[in-house]
Amino acid sequence: MVTEMLIDGDDSPKVRVNFNITMLDLRCEYAVVDVVSVLGTEQNVTQHVNKWNLDQEGVRKRYHGRNKNQKDILYFDESVTSTIEELHEDGEDAEMLDPDQLAKAMKENQFVFVDFFAGWCSHCQVLAPTWETLAEVMHEVATESLEEKLADKYPSGDHGYSEEEYHAAVKVLLPVKIAKVDCVAHEDFCLRQQQVLGYPTLRLFYNGEKYGDYNADRTIVHFTNYLARVEEDVKPDVFKLDHADTRVKESFESQSGLPRKAIPQWKDEEHPGCQISGFLMVDRVPGNFHIKARSNKKNLIPSMTNVSHEIHHLSFGDPSMSRIIERGRAYVPDDLNGKLSPMDGYVYVTSGYHQAHHHHLKIVTTEFNYSPGTKRGKTYQLLGQSQLAGYESDIVPEARFIYDLSPVSMLFKQKSRKWYDYLTSVMAIIGGTFTVVGMVESSIHSMTSKKRR
Repeated sequence: MVTEMLIDGDDSPKVRVNFNITMLDLRCEYAVVDVVSVLGTEQNVTQHVNKWNLDQEGVRKRYHGRNKNQKDILYFDESVTSTIEELHEDGEDAEMLDPDQLAKAMKENQFVFVDFFAGWCSHCQVLAPTWETLAEVMHEVATESLEEKLADKYPSGDHGYSEEEYHAAVKVLLPVKIAKVDCVAHEDFCLRQQQVLGYPTLRLFYNGEKYGDYNADRTIVHFTNYLARVEEDVKPDVFKLDHADTRVKESFESQSGLPRKAIPQWKDEEHPGCQISGFLMVDRVPGNFHIKARSNKKNLIPSMTNVSHEIHHLSFGDPSMSRIIERGRAYVPDDLNGKLSPMDGYVYVTSGYHQAHHHHLKIVTTEFNYSPGTKRGKTYQLLGQSQLAGYESDIVPEARFIYDLSPVSMLFKQKSRKWYDYLTSVMAIIGGTFTVVGMVESSIHSMTSKKRR
C-alpha cells in the first residue's frame, strides 16, 4: 500500500455532514440547527433533520413537529386596541402577585392562569393589554353570573350586600383567576422553583398544581377556548369556563373568526432532552453549524439555557464509503476507520451558566481504492479539538461545530508490480546466487592450495 499527499483538487460545491447528537437539557421545542459559512450564507436547517423528545430516563419519543419550522403564533389580540394604561384606569383585573400571594391564590381558586413576565421582554409588553382584557372578561362573566343569582333571589333588586361583600362574591364566582408574576422582582422563584425558561410563560394551575404551559395563539378567543377545553377535561360536569368561552365567541368571532383547536401540549415537566439526527449539505468552505435554543414565541433566558450534549455520531462525506471501509473492502490503513468519526461517544457537559462547548474540526479529504476492481472512493478524516467557551450574560449559548477543509488531501492505493519488474527481480536473485556461490568456491580453492604447499 502506498500513501500519497496531494493538493486537494475536489471541486464539489457541497460536503455532507452526518450527525446524531443528544442535547441533554434542551427541549425539542426550542432546539434549532443553524448553518453559517464564510460565503455569508446563514440558514436554519429543518430538511433531513429529525428530533426525538427524551424523558428523564432517556427514552426516545417521536417529536410531533419533526422537520418543521416552529409555528408562528399571534403574539397579541389585534381586537384589543386600548393601551395597558387605559385598561388600568378603572383598576387592575390581572393581579400582580408575589410568591406568597400566588400560593394563597392557588388555595382559593381551582384555576389560576399566570403570566410569568419580565419588564424588558418585548413579547411581554405587547401581550400585556390582551392579558388584562382576558382578566376583565373573566371578571365580567363572574359579575353576570352573580347578577343572575341575585335577580333570582331578590326580584326587587335590593340584595342588601355592601360593595365589599359584592366584590368578594364576584371573586368567588370567577371561572379562572388571571394573574401575573414579575420575574425580575422574583427571579429566584421564577427560575429555580417554577423552572421558567423564557418570557412570557403562560402557565395554568389546577388545584394548586401545574396543569401545563400555554403555547398557542395569544388572543382572547384562543385563551378562553383553551380554558374551556381544560375544564371539560378535568371537570366535565361544570361549565363555568365554557360559559366564558361562549360569551367571548359571541363578542369576538366577528373580528377574530372561530377559534382553532389549541396545540396539544407535551408535559415533561422538568429537564427533557432532545435527540437530533440527520445530515446537512454545507458549502465546501470554512464555516460552522450550531445547535442552540431559539423560540418564535418567547424571549429565552440565557442563564437557563443548557446546551450540554452527547455526540453519538459525527462524520463528513457519504456514509456508504464508511461502510465499505468498515467491511474491509477498502485498501486503507487499519486505523483509518477510527479517524473518520473520532468524537463518537463523547459527552460534553457544562457545569456553569453562560457556557458552551465549541468543537474545532479540521477536515482532510481522503481518497482510496476499494474492491471489486479498482474503484475510487472518497471520505473525510476529522482532526478535532474542543474547548469550553464563555458567553455574555445576555447571549444564548450554543453548541458549535466549526469546520475547515485542509488544502492537502490523502490518497491510499495499492501499487502492483509489472511482469518485467518481477522478471528482473528473479534474474537479480539468480545472478546474486551465482555470484555468492562463485565467491565461496574461490575461497575454498584458495585455502586448499595453501595446504598443499
